[in-house]
Amino acid sequence: MLAHEAANPSPAIALPQIAAGSSFYTAMRVLPKERRNAVMAIYAFCRAVDDIADDWKALRAPRLLALQTWGDRIDQLYMGGPSSELRWLSEPIRTYRLARSDFHDVIEGMLMDVENDIRAPSIKTLDTYCDYVASAVGRLTSPIFGLPTSCGADLAHHLGRALQLTNILRDIDEDAAMGRIYLPHEMLTAAGLHDAVDPAEIPHHDLTLACEPLVQLARQHFTAARAIMRARPREETRAPLLMANAYEPMLDALMERGFDPPRRAIKRSKLRMLLLMLGSKLR
Repeated sequence: MLAHEAANPSPAIALPQIAAGSSFYTAMRVLPKERRNAVMAIYAFCRAVDDIADDWKALRAPRLLALQTWGDRIDQLYMGGPSSELRWLSEPIRTYRLARSDFHDVIEGMLMDVENDIRAPSIKTLDTYCDYVASAVGRLTSPIFGLPTSCGADLAHHLGRALQLTNILRDIDEDAAMGRIYLPHEMLTAAGLHDAVDPAEIPHHDLTLACEPLVQLARQHFTAARAIMRARPREETRAPLLMANAYEPMLDALMERGFDPPRRAIKRSKLRMLLLMLGSKLR
């Protein structure tokens, strides 16, 4: 049972502004209005908890408490308790039977960032992190796209990891500025770098040998995700396909640029996203 009390969101968990220029926002615009609104509610939840995790200059304790508050409110929502602050999630959860555990997985991924800044995790830990912060989002959105449960979970597994690994490879220096290193210690040591390298030193290292295996892993996930999407009706995969088509060329551009310093930023092309969206609507 879901709570339905009508009230304004409390300041502690107010809805964030959805970035109209983001890849996610652009891709979701191809969905019918009801489904688009549901996905945007999921996006707003993810954006809010991600903003807490990435507020790295703030003290850890208040950020941990804020994430715990989000988890408690999600539980109250599912139990039919006083959860008016999250009323905007009630309809998507009820209509598409979204799993409470997936909301908690997203929060768990944010907690991994806040409790201790991630620095050179094991490959296994990185995979768990990608599952929490990316594939769990796919598990929440795939029922809204219309994908069957098992197929949606498989697509979320592969596409979520592909997108998150691409983000990690793109944002190496930005993450290092926040004291974080997502490159796995196995790949760093294989490239001759100590797995306890100071994040401040990352921008000055040639990381090509450490990054190439992660690029190949992302490619494998993109390939698996595309195979799943090819086997499904077009209307079920229109939005996730747009995301894949926006991010995979970014991975190609990163590999072409290389990872030796200084690393010029690779930006998503707004024109490309517009053309992709127009092409999707024409099919």
